[in-house]
Amino acid sequence: MSKYKLIMLRHGEGAWNKENRFCSWVDQKLNSEGMEEARNCGKQLKALNFEFDLVFTSVLNRSIHTAWLILEELGQEWVPVESSWRLNERHYGALIGLNREQMALNHGEEQVRLWRRSYNITPPPIEESHPYYHEIYNDRRYKVCDVPLDQLPRSESLKDVLERLLPYWNERIAPEVLRGKTVLISAHGNSSRALLKHLEGISDENLGDQEAIQAAIKKVEDQGKVKQAKK
Repeated sequence: MSKYKLIMLRHGEGAWNKENRFCSWVDQKLNSEGMEEARNCGKQLKALNFEFDLVFTSVLNRSIHTAWLILEELGQEWVPVESSWRLNERHYGALIGLNREQMALNHGEEQVRLWRRSYNITPPPIEESHPYYHEIYNDRRYKVCDVPLDQLPRSESLKDVLERLLPYWNERIAPEVLRGKTVLISAHGNSSRALLKHLEGISDENLGDQEAIQAAIKKVEDQGKVKQAKK
């Protein structure tokens, strides 16, 4: 039986992760703990003798920086790194920047749980008056995407994340894995959850139990796990 090698991980910790705030598309950087987490992950991969052919990241700094630190630990800084907005964290809309505990006090724990953990419930969209709206949509990285700026999400359910991620998976990542390349994806909690749902056939109801552990390794190597979406 042939085996495919795909490593998926979530970026290391950033300041807003520590403050329990919805970071989403705001370009928060890794803090010192997050950089150490990434280095430790690189050391684990080195101990397992991984040699990567390609690395895929989102366009957010914390995802890219995590990948760089891992490659540095591996001594594989030369490995090509490709970044796409389609691997970005879930867009939390109007919730971006807010503290989750305060949100629970204002809206109730059940509503916040539904926004965070359900598959097809979308938070309220971000408006132009939102303090982080212009920081996100005036950023040059979103003006060179494969979709027009006005078609980028203003809020997403996890279902939406999977739908915008799958074309990139099908067209860029899966073909490389199926060709026998050893691939690293340095992404985010929700983009990883969405892809795991696709790869492992997780039901909508059980998806809330799939927690992406910070800088933890997820190895998918059994035949049939690396699959493309049905057309």
